[in-house]
Amino acid sequence: MGKIKKSDKKRTRKISLFNHKGGVSKTTTTFHLGWMLAKKGYKVLLVDADPQCNLTGLILGYSASEEFENFYLKNPDVNLKAALKSAYESLPKLIEAGEPVEVAKIKNLYLIPGHINFSEYEITMGIAQELSSSIQALKNIPGAFSFYLEKEIEKFQFDFVLIDMNPSLGALNQNILMTSDYFIVPTSPDYFSKMAIDSLNTVFPRWKKWSERAQSMYELDNAAYPFPKGYPKFLGTIIQKYRPRNGEATEGFQSWINRINESVVSEFVPAMYKIDMLLDRKKYQEVRKDFTDSYCLVQIPDFNTLIATSQEHQTPVFALKDNMFGHVGAILQQDQKKRREFHRIFSKLAEEVITLTDA
Repeated sequence: MGKIKKSDKKRTRKISLFNHKGGVSKTTTTFHLGWMLAKKGYKVLLVDADPQCNLTGLILGYSASEEFENFYLKNPDVNLKAALKSAYESLPKLIEAGEPVEVAKIKNLYLIPGHINFSEYEITMGIAQELSSSIQALKNIPGAFSFYLEKEIEKFQFDFVLIDMNPSLGALNQNILMTSDYFIVPTSPDYFSKMAIDSLNTVFPRWKKWSERAQSMYELDNAAYPFPKGYPKFLGTIIQKYRPRNGEATEGFQSWINRINESVVSEFVPAMYKIDMLLDRKKYQEVRKDFTDSYCLVQIPDFNTLIATSQEHQTPVFALKDNMFGHVGAILQQDQKKRREFHRIFSKLAEEVITLTDA
């Protein structure tokens, strides 16, 4: 790995992409958004906090367990689980920054690989977050993830940290999201995504209440890895994986898009307002005047076969070269049109994220 240069920009935005419903293209979105931010000149760190390691596999080109095993054997300390080992396994060594993996074909984009056994820390985190009488033994756990990211930021001066989370409501996700600066909720236009959004109306207030307690505890404030202050702010939703017709979602998909947007505006946003996990309304309207009519950052149509091509080349759809498509003639022209469309979509998403997180 080459030496990583520091960025001139100073303020870092830590953004979690979270939905406990799976299958909403969360990993694909994290990868594409991170690449676009890097293309725009920002220094970006991608963190694979999902034990399924889909982001790691996508970037490194791995699909089989043997490939992951070989990577871990050759690079035992280059993954999220190893980075947090000192805290979770009570080792007499402080967490420190490691050198992340440089993402090929693009400058300014880096990865902290995931680990298939990262979920082993779920129980330990759950016990630590009960904040019970055992806190003396486990007081370093709740602040460990945030401390580690801050060490990476301090060493390499990243502008953005994008965290790809697993689809669950477990203790690790609670900790990761509540110690982020911002969060995005990717969704797909279906019944289950709407139900997932509705459930967060009650889940996030519980998580916020836990964070309030954690931030007020002397033990956590004076731990080796202090629990950070503050609460994450909702940036918006992303609606994706719908079938378009003439540039618009088909009627069936549009119906669910409307229902999700209505649920976000009428229920989710008021719930977030009550617990101070929203930006100021004027900030949202810097993106566009009608943003608060839906709080939807972008709508992304189904990638269809292009996602397989993207994965094959470890390259976002909008950065694929003509020879990567494997087509000629009219089909290649369709691919080129899709490439332009996805470039427009993700450039817009990146600009919106930049605007919303600009202090």
